[in-house]
Amino acid sequence: MNILNLLFIKDGLIYQIARNKSIVEEKSYFTDEDSPEHFIRDTLDQVLLKQRFDEIHVISALNHFTLMPEGFSEHEAGFDLIAFNAPTDKEKEELMLSINEKFRIQFYYTFPKEFYKKIKELAVPVQFNFSGEKFLNSIHYKNNKEIHINLYHNQCEFFAIDNKKIILYNNLDVNSEVDFLYFVMFTLSKIGFGINETHFFAYGETTENETFISELQKFVKHLKIVFDNIPTRNFILN
Repeated sequence: MNILNLLFIKDGLIYQIARNKSIVEEKSYFTDEDSPEHFIRDTLDQVLLKQRFDEIHVISALNHFTLMPEGFSEHEAGFDLIAFNAPTDKEKEELMLSINEKFRIQFYYTFPKEFYKKIKELAVPVQFNFSGEKFLNSIHYKNNKEIHINLYHNQCEFFAIDNKKIILYNNLDVNSEVDFLYFVMFTLSKIGFGINETHFFAYGETTENETFISELQKFVKHLKIVFDNIPTRNFILN
C-alpha cells in the first residue's frame, strides 16, 4: 500500500511517501521572497502526480483555527469563531473539524479550498486532520504543570497542560529567538505557571531551532527534548 502524507505549514509543504509502513521518500518545500506566486500550489500538483496512491493523509498546521469543548455542535458558527483569531474567507477556505477524545476538545480549522479540491479529485481515501489534534494525541503527560512545544520551520505550536487539563493552545509564527522567548514567558505569566515548577517538552524541528532551545534553557529549570525530526521520520506525520 502506498500512502502519501502531506503536512501544510505557514510557508511550506512537507510530504512523505510510505510503503508497507516504511518511509521511502520525504521532501520539504519552503517559500521565500524569491518563490513564485503559486509555489505551494504548483508543488502540490507535482507531488500528487508522482504515482498512484492508495491513501492520502493530510495534516494542516496553518494557523486558522479555534478550540472548543467536546460536544459543541453549532458547526455553522465555525468560521465566525475562527475569525476571532485570524481572518477567514468562506470563498477560499474549507471549514474542517478534528475531535480529540482523550482531552474531550475539538478543533475547528480552515484549509484552502483550492488544495482541498485538488486532493479530493484524486478519488482515493483521504484523511484530514489538524496538527494541534495530532500533536495532542502524541503527548504523554505526567506532571501538574507542563508546556509542550512543537517546532516547525519558522513556526511553533504550544500546549499548556495543568493537572491533565488543557489550559491553552496556540500556533504562531516564530522568526527570532526574541519572539520565541517572549511568547513563552508572556504565556507563563498570563496562565500563572511558575518558571521553576513548569516542565517543558520540545518536539519537532529542534535541531533547526537549536538556538531557540539553547536560549530557552537559560531561563527554565526543566526542559526535555522529546523528539527531533530526522529524515524519513517526521514527528507530526507519523
